[in-house]
Amino acid sequence: MPKSDAVPTGGDPRRRIPRTDALLARPEVAAAAAAMGDRVVRDVVRAAQDRARIGQMAPEQVLDAVLEALGDRTASSLRPVLNATGVIVHTNLGRAPLSAAARDALQDAAGYTDVEFDLATGTRSRRGAGARAALLAACPAAEDALVVNNGAAALLLATTALAAGREVLWSRGELVEIGAGFRLAELVASAGARVREVGTTNRTHASDYREACAAATGREIGAILKVHTSNYRIEGFTSEVGIAELAEIAHQHQLPLIADLGSGLLRPESALPAEPDASAALEAGADVILTSGDKLLGGPQAGILLGRAEVIARLARHPLARAVRADKLALAALEATLAGPVPPVLAALRTDPDVLRERTDRLAARLGGRTVAHDGRVGGGGGAEVPLPGWAVALEPALAGPLRLGRPAVVATLREDACLLDLRCVPEEDDEALAEAVEAARGGSR
Repeated sequence: MPKSDAVPTGGDPRRRIPRTDALLARPEVAAAAAAMGDRVVRDVVRAAQDRARIGQMAPEQVLDAVLEALGDRTASSLRPVLNATGVIVHTNLGRAPLSAAARDALQDAAGYTDVEFDLATGTRSRRGAGARAALLAACPAAEDALVVNNGAAALLLATTALAAGREVLWSRGELVEIGAGFRLAELVASAGARVREVGTTNRTHASDYREACAAATGREIGAILKVHTSNYRIEGFTSEVGIAELAEIAHQHQLPLIADLGSGLLRPESALPAEPDASAALEAGADVILTSGDKLLGGPQAGILLGRAEVIARLARHPLARAVRADKLALAALEATLAGPVPPVLAALRTDPDVLRERTDRLAARLGGRTVAHDGRVGGGGGAEVPLPGWAVALEPALAGPLRLGRPAVVATLREDACLLDLRCVPEEDDEALAEAVEAARGGSR
Protein backbone atom coordinates (compact mmCIF):
# COMPACT_ATOMS: atom_id res chain seq x y z
CA MET A 1 0.00 0.00 0.00
CA PRO A 2 1.43 3.46 -0.89
CA LYS A 3 2.44 5.56 2.07
CA SER A 4 -0.24 8.20 1.31
CA ASP A 5 -2.94 5.51 1.63
CA ALA A 6 -1.78 4.27 4.99
CA VAL A 7 -4.34 4.50 7.75
CA PRO A 8 -3.14 5.09 11.31
CA THR A 9 -4.08 2.36 13.74
CA GLY A 10 -4.90 2.54 17.41
CA GLY A 11 -7.71 2.50 19.89
CA ASP A 12 -9.31 5.83 18.90
CA PRO A 13 -11.57 5.25 15.85
CA ARG A 14 -10.81 8.75 14.63
CA ARG A 15 -7.25 7.63 13.89
CA ARG A 16 -8.70 5.42 11.16
CA ILE A 17 -10.19 8.39 9.25
CA PRO A 18 -8.50 8.54 5.84
CA ARG A 19 -6.06 11.41 5.40
CA THR A 20 -6.93 14.28 3.12
CA ASP A 21 -4.02 13.68 0.73
CA ALA A 22 -4.96 10.00 0.46
CA LEU A 23 -8.55 10.85 -0.44
CA LEU A 24 -7.53 13.54 -2.93
CA ALA A 25 -5.19 11.06 -4.63
CA ARG A 26 -8.02 8.66 -5.45
CA PRO A 27 -8.62 8.70 -9.25
CA GLU A 28 -12.36 9.39 -8.87
CA VAL A 29 -11.72 12.31 -6.49
CA ALA A 30 -8.95 13.73 -8.65
CA ALA A 31 -11.24 13.62 -11.69
CA ALA A 32 -13.92 15.49 -9.75
CA ALA A 33 -11.38 18.14 -8.72
CA ALA A 34 -10.42 18.65 -12.36
CA ALA A 35 -14.08 19.12 -13.31
CA MET A 36 -15.35 21.34 -10.50
CA GLY A 37 -12.28 22.77 -8.79
CA ASP A 38 -9.97 21.77 -5.98
CA ARG A 39 -11.65 23.95 -3.34
CA VAL A 40 -15.08 22.40 -3.89
CA VAL A 41 -13.68 18.88 -3.62
CA ARG A 42 -11.61 19.67 -0.53
CA ASP A 43 -14.75 21.04 1.16
CA VAL A 44 -16.56 17.77 0.42
CA VAL A 45 -13.65 15.74 1.81
CA ARG A 46 -13.46 17.81 4.99
CA ALA A 47 -17.23 17.55 5.51
CA ALA A 48 -17.07 13.75 5.31
CA GLN A 49 -14.09 13.62 7.65
CA ASP A 50 -15.87 15.88 10.16
CA ARG A 51 -18.91 13.59 10.14
CA ALA A 52 -16.66 10.67 11.00
CA ARG A 53 -14.92 12.65 13.77
CA ILE A 54 -18.22 13.34 15.54
CA GLY A 55 -19.38 9.77 15.15
CA GLN A 56 -22.05 10.21 12.49
CA MET A 57 -20.44 7.45 10.44
CA ALA A 58 -17.61 4.97 10.65
CA PRO A 59 -14.15 6.01 9.38
CA GLU A 60 -14.35 3.22 6.80
CA GLN A 61 -17.40 4.97 5.28
CA VAL A 62 -15.64 8.27 4.59
CA LEU A 63 -14.46 7.40 1.07
CA ASP A 64 -17.91 6.17 0.04
CA ALA A 65 -19.48 9.34 1.50
CA VAL A 66 -17.04 11.51 -0.44
CA LEU A 67 -17.73 9.69 -3.70
CA GLU A 68 -21.48 9.86 -3.14
CA ALA A 69 -21.35 13.59 -2.39
CA LEU A 70 -19.18 14.30 -5.41
CA GLY A 71 -21.53 12.33 -7.60
CA ASP A 72 -24.30 14.77 -6.65
CA ARG A 73 -22.16 17.92 -6.91
CA THR A 74 -21.57 20.18 -9.87
CA ALA A 75 -19.40 23.25 -10.28
CA SER A 76 -22.50 25.40 -9.75
CA SER A 77 -24.79 25.32 -6.74
CA LEU A 78 -27.85 25.70 -9.00
CA ARG A 79 -29.91 22.51 -9.27
CA PRO A 80 -32.11 21.50 -12.20
CA VAL A 81 -35.79 21.39 -11.30
CA LEU A 82 -38.86 19.76 -12.82
CA ASN A 83 -41.50 22.49 -12.84
CA ALA A 84 -44.78 20.72 -12.03
CA THR A 85 -46.60 23.88 -10.92
CA GLY A 86 -48.30 24.72 -14.24
CA VAL A 87 -46.77 28.24 -14.07
CA ILE A 88 -44.91 28.63 -17.35
CA VAL A 89 -42.69 31.65 -16.67
CA HIS A 90 -41.89 30.87 -13.05
CA THR A 91 -39.67 33.67 -11.74
CA ASN A 92 -38.39 31.66 -8.76
CA LEU A 93 -37.42 28.81 -11.08
CA GLY A 94 -35.46 30.93 -13.54
CA ARG A 95 -38.31 32.13 -15.78
CA ALA A 96 -38.06 30.78 -19.33
CA PRO A 97 -36.38 27.40 -19.87
CA LEU A 98 -34.18 27.58 -22.96
CA SER A 99 -34.79 25.56 -26.10
CA ALA A 100 -32.34 22.88 -27.18
CA ALA A 101 -31.13 25.25 -29.91
CA ALA A 102 -30.45 28.00 -27.38
CA ARG A 103 -28.58 25.58 -25.10
CA ASP A 104 -26.40 24.49 -28.01
CA ALA A 105 -25.74 28.14 -28.81
CA LEU A 106 -24.63 28.75 -25.22
CA GLN A 107 -22.17 25.89 -25.48
CA ASP A 108 -20.77 27.24 -28.76
CA ALA A 109 -20.41 30.74 -27.31
CA ALA A 110 -18.77 29.62 -24.07
CA GLY A 111 -15.26 29.82 -25.50
CA TYR A 112 -13.68 32.35 -27.82
CA THR A 113 -16.18 33.59 -30.36
CA ASP A 114 -16.52 36.28 -33.02
CA VAL A 115 -18.88 38.39 -30.92
CA GLU A 116 -17.18 41.64 -32.06
CA PHE A 117 -14.91 40.37 -34.81
CA ASP A 118 -15.35 40.08 -38.57
CA LEU A 119 -13.61 36.88 -39.60
CA ALA A 120 -13.67 37.86 -43.28
CA THR A 121 -11.84 41.18 -42.87
CA GLY A 122 -10.04 40.64 -39.59
CA THR A 123 -11.48 43.85 -38.20
CA ARG A 124 -13.83 44.74 -35.36
CA SER A 125 -17.54 44.28 -36.07
CA ARG A 126 -20.80 45.37 -34.46
CA ARG A 127 -21.54 43.50 -31.24
CA GLY A 128 -24.56 41.22 -31.35
CA ALA A 129 -25.15 41.60 -35.07
CA GLY A 130 -26.72 38.13 -35.29
CA ALA A 131 -29.18 38.75 -32.47
CA ARG A 132 -30.08 42.14 -33.95
CA ALA A 133 -30.76 40.58 -37.36
CA ALA A 134 -32.89 37.84 -35.78
CA LEU A 135 -34.93 40.45 -33.87
CA LEU A 136 -35.56 42.53 -36.98
CA ALA A 137 -36.59 39.42 -38.90
CA ALA A 138 -39.02 38.49 -36.12
CA CYS A 139 -40.36 42.05 -35.84
CA PRO A 140 -40.25 43.76 -39.27
CA ALA A 141 -42.07 46.81 -37.88
CA ALA A 142 -38.84 47.78 -36.09
CA GLU A 143 -36.19 49.76 -37.93
CA ASP A 144 -33.45 48.82 -35.47
CA ALA A 145 -32.87 46.82 -32.29
CA LEU A 146 -30.67 46.92 -29.21
CA VAL A 147 -30.16 44.23 -26.55
CA VAL A 148 -29.24 44.98 -22.92
CA ASN A 149 -29.01 42.73 -19.89
CA ASN A 150 -32.63 42.84 -18.65
CA GLY A 151 -35.96 44.65 -18.89
CA ALA A 152 -35.22 47.06 -16.06
CA ALA A 153 -31.97 48.03 -17.79
CA ALA A 154 -33.92 48.73 -20.98
CA LEU A 155 -36.23 51.14 -19.13
CA LEU A 156 -33.30 52.74 -17.32
CA LEU A 157 -31.41 53.30 -20.58
CA ALA A 158 -34.44 54.65 -22.46
CA THR A 159 -35.45 57.16 -19.79
CA THR A 160 -31.86 58.22 -19.11
CA ALA A 161 -30.99 58.80 -22.76
CA LEU A 162 -34.30 60.46 -23.69
CA ALA A 163 -35.43 62.27 -20.55
CA ALA A 164 -32.68 62.73 -17.96
CA GLY A 165 -33.19 66.05 -16.19
CA ARG A 166 -36.68 66.38 -17.64
CA GLU A 167 -40.15 65.04 -17.02
CA VAL A 168 -41.66 61.75 -18.11
CA LEU A 169 -45.45 61.83 -18.50
CA TRP A 170 -46.86 58.62 -17.05
CA SER A 171 -50.40 57.51 -16.24
CA ARG A 172 -51.00 57.09 -12.52
CA GLY A 173 -52.73 53.79 -13.26
CA GLU A 174 -49.50 52.39 -14.74
CA LEU A 175 -47.09 53.05 -11.87
CA VAL A 176 -46.17 49.40 -11.53
CA GLU A 177 -44.45 47.64 -8.65
CA ILE A 178 -42.97 44.29 -9.64
CA GLY A 179 -41.36 41.54 -7.54
CA ALA A 180 -39.42 42.17 -4.31
CA GLY A 181 -40.92 45.66 -3.92
CA PHE A 182 -39.21 46.98 -7.05
CA ARG A 183 -41.02 50.09 -8.29
CA LEU A 184 -40.50 51.25 -11.86
CA ALA A 185 -41.10 54.90 -10.97
CA GLU A 186 -38.16 54.79 -8.57
CA LEU A 187 -35.98 53.30 -11.31
CA VAL A 188 -36.92 56.12 -13.68
CA ALA A 189 -36.23 58.71 -10.97
CA SER A 190 -32.80 57.16 -10.39
CA ALA A 191 -32.02 57.99 -14.01
CA GLY A 192 -32.46 61.67 -13.25
CA ALA A 193 -35.86 61.97 -14.88
CA ARG A 194 -38.86 63.38 -13.01
CA VAL A 195 -42.05 61.37 -13.13
CA ARG A 196 -45.10 63.52 -13.81
CA GLU A 197 -48.23 61.52 -13.06
CA VAL A 198 -51.29 62.13 -15.21
CA GLY A 199 -54.84 60.90 -14.75
CA THR A 200 -56.08 58.81 -11.83
CA THR A 201 -55.60 55.23 -10.71
CA ASN A 202 -58.57 53.89 -12.67
CA ARG A 203 -59.11 56.46 -15.42
CA THR A 204 -56.66 58.38 -17.60
CA HIS A 205 -57.76 60.34 -20.69
CA ALA A 206 -55.99 61.83 -23.69
CA SER A 207 -56.91 65.26 -22.35
CA ASP A 208 -54.75 64.58 -19.28
CA TYR A 209 -51.67 64.25 -21.49
CA ARG A 210 -52.63 67.24 -23.67
CA GLU A 211 -53.13 69.46 -20.63
CA ALA A 212 -49.78 68.38 -19.17
CA CYS A 213 -48.04 69.21 -22.43
CA ALA A 214 -49.84 72.58 -22.73
CA ALA A 215 -48.89 73.50 -19.16
CA ALA A 216 -45.23 72.72 -19.72
CA THR A 217 -44.20 76.38 -19.94
CA GLY A 218 -40.85 76.61 -18.22
CA ARG A 219 -40.85 72.89 -17.56
CA GLU A 220 -39.31 70.65 -20.18
CA ILE A 221 -40.87 67.27 -20.90
CA GLY A 222 -38.53 64.56 -22.14
CA ALA A 223 -40.87 61.72 -23.12
CA ILE A 224 -44.24 60.08 -22.72
CA LEU A 225 -44.12 56.60 -21.17
CA LYS A 226 -46.76 53.91 -21.62
CA VAL A 227 -46.37 50.87 -19.34
CA HIS A 228 -48.31 47.64 -19.79
CA THR A 229 -49.70 46.58 -16.41
CA SER A 230 -48.73 43.01 -17.09
CA ASN A 231 -48.84 41.69 -13.53
CA TYR A 232 -52.29 42.97 -12.53
CA ARG A 233 -55.58 44.08 -14.02
CA ILE A 234 -57.95 46.91 -13.12
CA GLU A 235 -61.57 46.25 -14.02
CA GLY A 236 -64.82 48.20 -13.76
CA PHE A 237 -65.00 51.95 -14.24
CA THR A 238 -61.71 52.33 -16.12
CA SER A 239 -60.18 54.20 -19.03
CA GLU A 240 -56.73 54.32 -20.59
CA VAL A 241 -55.18 55.93 -23.65
CA GLY A 242 -54.00 53.62 -26.41
CA ILE A 243 -50.62 53.80 -28.10
CA ALA A 244 -51.95 55.27 -31.35
CA GLU A 245 -53.56 58.25 -29.61
CA LEU A 246 -50.56 58.71 -27.32
CA ALA A 247 -48.23 58.68 -30.32
CA GLU A 248 -50.26 61.44 -31.95
CA ILE A 249 -50.01 63.59 -28.82
CA ALA A 250 -46.30 62.86 -28.35
CA HIS A 251 -45.39 63.67 -31.92
CA GLN A 252 -47.42 66.90 -31.92
CA HIS A 253 -45.07 68.05 -29.17
CA GLN A 254 -41.91 66.51 -30.67
CA LEU A 255 -41.69 63.98 -27.85
CA PRO A 256 -40.65 60.31 -28.09
CA LEU A 257 -43.20 57.72 -27.00
CA ILE A 258 -41.70 54.86 -24.97
CA ALA A 259 -43.87 51.75 -24.63
CA ASP A 260 -42.75 49.28 -21.96
CA LEU A 261 -44.55 46.03 -22.75
CA GLY A 262 -42.90 44.08 -19.92
CA SER A 263 -43.42 40.46 -20.90
CA GLY A 264 -44.89 41.52 -24.23
CA LEU A 265 -44.66 39.40 -27.33
CA LEU A 266 -42.98 40.30 -30.61
CA ARG A 267 -46.05 39.17 -32.54
CA PRO A 268 -49.70 38.52 -31.60
CA GLU A 269 -50.34 35.25 -29.76
CA SER A 270 -53.74 33.60 -30.18
CA ALA A 271 -53.56 32.03 -26.71
CA LEU A 272 -53.25 35.52 -25.17
CA PRO A 273 -55.31 37.85 -27.37
CA ALA A 274 -55.23 40.70 -24.84
CA GLU A 275 -51.44 40.67 -24.42
CA PRO A 276 -49.78 43.54 -26.34
CA ASP A 277 -47.09 42.78 -28.89
CA ALA A 278 -44.15 44.76 -30.19
CA SER A 279 -45.22 44.74 -33.83
CA ALA A 280 -48.64 46.25 -33.10
CA ALA A 281 -47.16 48.85 -30.74
CA LEU A 282 -44.62 50.02 -33.31
CA GLU A 283 -47.19 50.09 -36.08
CA ALA A 284 -49.41 52.22 -33.81
CA GLY A 285 -46.66 54.82 -33.53
CA ALA A 286 -44.45 53.98 -30.53
CA ASP A 287 -40.91 55.26 -31.08
CA VAL A 288 -39.30 52.55 -28.97
CA ILE A 289 -40.73 49.52 -27.22
CA LEU A 290 -39.15 47.61 -24.35
CA THR A 291 -39.65 43.96 -23.52
CA SER A 292 -37.95 41.07 -21.74
CA GLY A 293 -36.19 38.16 -23.39
CA ASP A 294 -36.84 35.56 -20.69
CA LYS A 295 -40.61 35.79 -20.44
CA LEU A 296 -43.08 35.16 -23.27
CA LEU A 297 -40.31 35.34 -25.84
CA GLY A 298 -38.91 32.20 -24.22
CA GLY A 299 -35.23 33.12 -24.34
CA PRO A 300 -32.45 34.19 -21.97
CA GLN A 301 -32.54 37.10 -19.56
CA ALA A 302 -32.29 40.20 -21.73
CA GLY A 303 -33.85 43.59 -22.24
CA ILE A 304 -34.92 44.18 -25.82
CA LEU A 305 -35.40 47.63 -27.35
CA LEU A 306 -37.03 47.88 -30.78
CA GLY A 307 -38.00 51.01 -32.66
CA ARG A 308 -37.08 53.85 -34.94
CA ALA A 309 -33.48 53.78 -36.15
CA GLU A 310 -32.80 57.33 -34.95
CA VAL A 311 -34.02 56.58 -31.42
CA ILE A 312 -32.19 53.25 -31.13
CA ALA A 313 -28.98 54.88 -32.34
CA ARG A 314 -29.36 57.58 -29.70
CA LEU A 315 -29.75 54.94 -27.01
CA ALA A 316 -26.82 52.88 -28.28
CA ARG A 317 -24.52 55.95 -28.19
CA HIS A 318 -25.34 56.79 -24.58
CA PRO A 319 -22.56 55.89 -22.10
CA LEU A 320 -25.02 53.88 -19.99
CA ALA A 321 -25.48 51.47 -22.91
CA ARG A 322 -22.02 50.08 -22.21
CA ALA A 323 -22.82 49.45 -18.56
CA VAL A 324 -26.00 47.49 -19.33
CA ARG A 325 -24.97 45.66 -22.49
CA ALA A 326 -25.77 41.98 -22.91
CA ASP A 327 -22.99 39.41 -22.74
CA LYS A 328 -22.10 36.99 -25.53
CA LEU A 329 -24.00 34.09 -23.93
CA ALA A 330 -27.28 36.02 -23.81
CA LEU A 331 -26.79 37.23 -27.38
CA ALA A 332 -26.13 33.71 -28.63
CA ALA A 333 -29.10 32.21 -26.80
CA LEU A 334 -31.41 35.02 -27.90
CA GLU A 335 -30.49 34.61 -31.56
CA ALA A 336 -31.00 30.84 -31.37
CA THR A 337 -34.35 31.30 -29.63
CA LEU A 338 -35.60 33.62 -32.37
CA ALA A 339 -34.22 31.62 -35.29
CA GLY A 340 -34.86 28.14 -33.92
CA PRO A 341 -37.93 25.99 -33.27
CA VAL A 342 -40.81 26.92 -30.95
CA PRO A 343 -39.27 27.48 -27.48
CA PRO A 344 -40.57 25.60 -24.42
CA VAL A 345 -42.50 28.64 -23.12
CA LEU A 346 -44.68 28.90 -26.21
CA ALA A 347 -44.99 25.12 -26.46
CA ALA A 348 -46.35 25.04 -22.90
CA LEU A 349 -48.65 27.97 -23.61
CA ARG A 350 -50.09 26.16 -26.62
CA THR A 351 -50.37 22.75 -24.95
CA ASP A 352 -53.11 20.56 -26.40
CA PRO A 353 -55.56 19.92 -23.51
CA ASP A 354 -56.34 16.42 -24.78
CA VAL A 355 -52.65 15.47 -24.84
CA LEU A 356 -52.19 16.96 -21.39
CA ARG A 357 -55.17 14.97 -20.08
CA GLU A 358 -53.80 11.75 -21.55
CA ARG A 359 -50.37 12.24 -19.97
CA THR A 360 -51.94 13.18 -16.64
CA ASP A 361 -54.23 10.13 -16.61
CA ARG A 362 -51.29 7.87 -17.40
CA LEU A 363 -49.19 9.29 -14.57
CA ALA A 364 -52.11 9.20 -12.12
CA ALA A 365 -52.75 5.54 -12.89
CA ARG A 366 -49.12 4.63 -12.32
CA LEU A 367 -48.86 6.55 -9.04
CA GLY A 368 -52.26 5.72 -7.63
CA GLY A 369 -53.35 9.35 -7.73
CA ARG A 370 -56.36 11.02 -9.26
CA THR A 371 -56.72 13.42 -12.17
CA VAL A 372 -58.20 16.81 -11.24
CA ALA A 373 -58.90 19.97 -13.23
CA HIS A 374 -56.11 22.52 -12.74
CA ASP A 375 -55.57 25.89 -14.38
CA GLY A 376 -52.05 26.75 -15.41
CA ARG A 377 -50.76 30.33 -15.55
CA VAL A 378 -48.43 32.33 -17.73
CA GLY A 379 -46.50 33.75 -14.76
CA GLY A 380 -43.63 36.20 -14.96
CA GLY A 381 -45.95 39.20 -14.99
CA GLY A 382 -47.63 38.20 -18.24
CA GLY A 383 -51.20 37.26 -19.07
CA ALA A 384 -52.42 38.51 -15.70
CA GLU A 385 -55.41 36.53 -14.44
CA VAL A 386 -55.65 34.51 -17.68
CA PRO A 387 -56.34 30.85 -16.76
CA LEU A 388 -54.86 28.09 -18.89
CA PRO A 389 -57.30 25.20 -18.43
CA GLY A 390 -55.62 21.87 -17.83
CA TRP A 391 -55.17 18.92 -15.49
CA ALA A 392 -53.00 17.74 -12.64
CA VAL A 393 -52.28 14.57 -10.68
CA ALA A 394 -53.44 14.87 -7.07
CA LEU A 395 -51.26 12.98 -4.59
CA GLU A 396 -50.84 12.96 -0.82
CA PRO A 397 -49.76 16.43 0.43
CA ALA A 398 -46.88 15.01 2.48
CA LEU A 399 -44.95 14.41 -0.76
CA ALA A 400 -44.35 18.10 -1.55
CA GLY A 401 -41.30 18.47 0.73
CA PRO A 402 -39.53 15.21 -0.21
CA LEU A 403 -40.11 15.96 -3.90
CA ARG A 404 -38.38 19.34 -3.60
CA LEU A 405 -35.37 17.68 -1.96
CA GLY A 406 -35.17 14.73 -4.34
CA ARG A 407 -33.06 14.18 -7.44
CA PRO A 408 -34.36 15.48 -9.67
CA ALA A 409 -35.95 18.17 -7.56
CA VAL A 410 -39.67 18.49 -8.31
CA VAL A 411 -41.64 21.62 -7.46
CA ALA A 412 -45.38 21.02 -7.24
CA THR A 413 -48.41 22.99 -6.05
CA LEU A 414 -49.35 22.25 -2.45
CA ARG A 415 -52.94 22.60 -1.37
CA GLU A 416 -54.45 21.63 1.96
CA ASP A 417 -55.62 18.25 0.73
CA ALA A 418 -53.25 17.43 -2.10
CA CYS A 419 -49.88 17.76 -3.77
CA LEU A 420 -50.67 18.64 -7.39
CA LEU A 421 -48.41 17.71 -10.30
CA ASP A 422 -49.24 19.73 -13.42
CA LEU A 423 -47.42 18.39 -16.51
CA ARG A 424 -47.85 21.50 -18.67
CA CYS A 425 -44.25 22.63 -18.10
CA VAL A 426 -42.72 19.15 -17.77
CA PRO A 427 -41.23 17.88 -21.06
CA GLU A 428 -42.94 14.63 -22.03
CA GLU A 429 -39.60 12.85 -22.11
CA ASP A 430 -39.28 13.62 -18.37
CA ASP A 431 -42.55 11.90 -17.39
CA GLU A 432 -40.68 8.75 -16.39
CA ALA A 433 -38.18 10.73 -14.30
CA LEU A 434 -41.08 12.48 -12.58
CA ALA A 435 -42.78 9.18 -11.78
CA GLU A 436 -39.55 7.77 -10.37
CA ALA A 437 -39.06 10.93 -8.28
CA VAL A 438 -42.50 10.44 -6.73
CA GLU A 439 -41.77 6.78 -5.98
CA ALA A 440 -38.45 7.72 -4.39
CA ALA A 441 -40.13 10.47 -2.33
CA ARG A 442 -42.69 8.00 -1.07
CA GLY A 443 -39.96 5.60 -0.04
CA GLY A 444 -38.07 8.35 1.77
CA SER A 445 -41.10 9.77 3.56
CA ARG A 446 -42.22 6.47 5.09
